[in-house]
Amino acid sequence: MRNAQIIGTGVAVPDKVLTNADLSAMLGEDINDFVVNNLGIEERHVLADDQSAADIATEAAENALQNAGITADELDLIIVASDTPEYLSPGTSVVVQHRLAAKNAGTFDTNCACAGFVTALDTACKYIMADRNYKNVLVIGVYAMTKFLDWTEKKTATIFADGAGAVLLKADESGTSGLLSSKLEAMGEYHDFLGIFAGGSKMPISADVLEKNYFNKVRFAKRMPPEINFYGWQKIVSEVVKRAELTLDDINLFLWTQVNLSTIKEVMAAMELPMARTHTIMQKWGYTGSACIPMVLHDAITENKLKRGDNIVFCASGGGVNMAAMVLRY
Repeated sequence: MRNAQIIGTGVAVPDKVLTNADLSAMLGEDINDFVVNNLGIEERHVLADDQSAADIATEAAENALQNAGITADELDLIIVASDTPEYLSPGTSVVVQHRLAAKNAGTFDTNCACAGFVTALDTACKYIMADRNYKNVLVIGVYAMTKFLDWTEKKTATIFADGAGAVLLKADESGTSGLLSSKLEAMGEYHDFLGIFAGGSKMPISADVLEKNYFNKVRFAKRMPPEINFYGWQKIVSEVVKRAELTLDDINLFLWTQVNLSTIKEVMAAMELPMARTHTIMQKWGYTGSACIPMVLHDAITENKLKRGDNIVFCASGGGVNMAAMVLRY
């Protein structure tokens, strides 16, 4: 059965680095111990004033194309996952298509918050599996959340960072690699707990919104139950592994949303898995939301944690709540 093989990956981060010491000075209190010991973050990269989502998305895409050894005009489809897009409309994917000169590629965006990339990758695999006109598909996750930060608010300023990751999929006619199973979940009752709530049709940007300067920034408007990820990740991963007719022992690498190192450690321990079978990047890149899964994948490949034929689990969750998981043979 035709499937989709990963043939290239790439990342991009802005040049500007903000350390925990820098943030401590900005916030007027020492945040280092809490942020390192709980979140696992030591520093993060931040977009410059004249940089935006499409800039780093395009750079990550170019790096993935180079890594894969194909040219932009060979692309049939570009999907961008982001909840911090270049514009409210049109989609960021069409901006990237133009900058890459990917003249033969169609485009669209997905927004499932931090679950967006896994959702987009799942979609891309199924395009290739279902339609022989799609041979090369580029999937990009990009996060420009520092553009929406209130730098005086400790609970958001300490977490979020900017970055982009890209994955190049190619049709595999042998079907020996690619998507083995996937599942999407949503818990819409939490849709108003975390987000950037101004700027859409519910609350258009106005002088009053800008004066209050609250809902035009990313906010934890309500306290999200911490057990959502702890129990939710285990449940959805167990389901996709079972759907693939595999066991946890058959999975070589588990890649999780990089929001909280403590949660990853707790979930791995609960599933009786050693930390050697996961990989993290928050220590050097901070939390990059919809970009963190392709970024941690690229970094794991660079660190020789994956070889061809290995089975990978991707599990991502974000505001909404949206959750997505998949099993893929590398």
